[in-house]
This record gives sequence, structure tokens and C-alpha cells, in this order.
Amino acid sequence: MRAGGINVTPTVTTVAESPGTALVDGDNAMGHLVVEYATKLAIIKARDTGGAWVGARRSNHAGAAATYVSMIADAALIGLYGTNGSANHMAPWGSADLLLGTNPIAAAIPAKDGPHVVMDIATTVSSFGKVRTAAQRGDDLPPDWMIDRNGNPITDPSRIREGVLNPIGGHKGYALSLVVGLLAATLSGAQMGVDVESMGDAEYQKTPVNNGHFMIVVDPARFGNALDFGAQVDDVANTIRAATPMRGVKSVRVPGDGRAASIADAKTNGVPVHAALLDNLNQLAQELEISPLT
Repeated sequence: MRAGGINVTPTVTTVAESPGTALVDGDNAMGHLVVEYATKLAIIKARDTGGAWVGARRSNHAGAAATYVSMIADAALIGLYGTNGSANHMAPWGSADLLLGTNPIAAAIPAKDGPHVVMDIATTVSSFGKVRTAAQRGDDLPPDWMIDRNGNPITDPSRIREGVLNPIGGHKGYALSLVVGLLAATLSGAQMGVDVESMGDAEYQKTPVNNGHFMIVVDPARFGNALDFGAQVDDVANTIRAATPMRGVKSVRVPGDGRAASIADAKTNGVPVHAALLDNLNQLAQELEISPLT
């Protein structure tokens, strides 16, 4: 923001639409603002038509994808979200050229009484955010997260800029990353492949990134009784939770259970902040002449 890479006074607009689709121009705003706008628009359209697809371009990194699909599930709708990464950290299967991002995909299925079923995954074994967090803390990387250009594991956090993130499931994760990128970026008119600016590079700080996103929303009421669907989701989820754990496993969880537990704990006990992150935030606060965190 300070270098001008992100527009701090944006006007997010809808530049094209039909009853069930829309294209959003983010005006180089923070991705959080753009995706929230797209999500709310998709919810409105899905209620009117039964289903909606909203794409977005000229955006930036939008943070945790689960946040937006959870908004949709809270509205008793089904949400599916994808975005191309703000930097290329994955190579095509069989290559070492960085041409793809972690390209996260998220989905939320509304439950009636229990926590929603919420999936939020990168198409790489680890998101780059987790890699950076490990580096910030000085922790070694697990050997399956990242490799060098010769295919050797990288565990030294000081070498992460040399590395290539491994896709989930080998060639299957590579294929999923490519599909998400084409739907989120190429379809919406955002950058992909060699055109993607690399997050962390000096030029990135002042050059617009043109991130792309897509949001799909479906109204389950168009397929029957929405309350019955939510109750059935609860039944399936509770059956899975009741599954017999393997030795060494405390309990069987459904995607979204950990997130729901963390949110509940944070509301009661506050948000935990690692000492290294707290130091960085307070250094930034000092530079901006605002109150530090305590």
C-alpha cells in the first residue's frame, strides 16, 4: 500500500452481468474488499435465479478463502470459490519452471444445526503462507512441502525463495491448480502464468497484480426443502464424526470443525499471536506512528 501497489481509495464495480452471472472489476483494491463484494452479489443473484457465477479481475490477495464461502453457508446457500495465486510457486508436473500459483479452492455446505462443512485448501501440499510463517519462526519445513530445481527436498527456511511447492496428489494437484487458475483468472480477464507478478519482488510492491477470482453460489432450496438438506448434511457429518478413530487419532473431524473450534476459542480467549509476528506488527506500528499491540 505504501509503495502504491494497491489502490487505497478504490471503486469496486460490476462491469458486466446477466441474471445469473457477473464480472466485477476490483480497481486494484485489497482482495478482501473485492471478494466480499463479489460474494454478496453472487448471493443476491443465486436467491433470484437459483444459481450464480461471479468472476472478478484487477484484484489482490484476499486472505482466507473459507471466510467468503462461510458467508454463503450462513445464508443457507452452497458456495464454491477459487482464485489464482498472487505469485507462482508451483511448476507444471515434470518441470521446474514456476508457472502456477497455489491457486486455492474453497467450498461451504450449509448445515442446519452443526458447523457448516467448510473446505479451504491450496492446490499445493502447503500454502506459501504457511511456508513464510515457518520461515518467520525459524522452523524447519517438512520435507514434502518444497523441492529445489533438481527435485531435492528443501527443509531450510532460509532457502524458500529457491524452492518449488509440491502439488497435492502429484499430477492431480497440478491439474487442479491449472483448472482453478483458468476459471479464476483467464475467464475473468486477470493475469496467469508468465504474466503473474511475483509477491515479494521489489516490482510487486508498486505494480498492480491483477488477481482473479470466481464465486459460485447455488440455492439448495431449488432442489427441494432447504431445511431438509441442512438436516441431512448434519446427519452425514455426525456419522463421520462418530466413526471409530484409528490408533493415535483423538477424534474424526469433518472439514470445518477445526475452524469452528478455533473461532469459538478466539471469541472466549482472544486471538493467539506468535511472538515473532507480534514483533513484526509492532515494528510496523512504530513506523506508522500508531499504537502497538500488547
